[in-house]
Amino acid sequence: MSGPLPTAEQDTMITDLQIRLAAPPDARLIAELSRDHIEQGLGWRWTPRRIEAASRSPDVNVAVACRAERLAGFGLMQYKDDEAHLLLLAVEPASRRLGVATALVAWLEKCALTAGIGAVYLEARCGNDAARAFYRRLGYREIARVPGYYLGEEDGVRLAKDLLAG
Repeated sequence: MSGPLPTAEQDTMITDLQIRLAAPPDARLIAELSRDHIEQGLGWRWTPRRIEAASRSPDVNVAVACRAERLAGFGLMQYKDDEAHLLLLAVEPASRRLGVATALVAWLEKCALTAGIGAVYLEARCGNDAARAFYRRLGYREIARVPGYYLGEEDGVRLAKDLLAG
């Protein structure tokens, strides 16, 4: 599944976006994006080796969004039974608010549906109002607060989306 995908209605849209499965050479850039924009203060590291291992797993999709052959963002979704878990999603700063994250989530959701998966779950920091609002705009609902989810110090919020609902 490569090629441009429609993105959500936004004022500024990009037309040169390509989404594809990650390849081994992408692992370093994905790990750097994760470290710089997701993992701050979280105490774990999605290293290039860990990203490569995830991309080889039959239960994981690591998708990259590229603009003009450069990595603009990535998403990592894990599948188990009849549900998917969006573990990581990040967009590099120059590509934000252009529909990249929306397109990545749509691409990963389409993969999940193709695999017969009916629900997607994810967690966000309770204090990350922008992420929570973003996921709500995409149809996710907040289903639980998870005390101490982040290193026992910061609460998380679990969100879910039923992909089979109209």
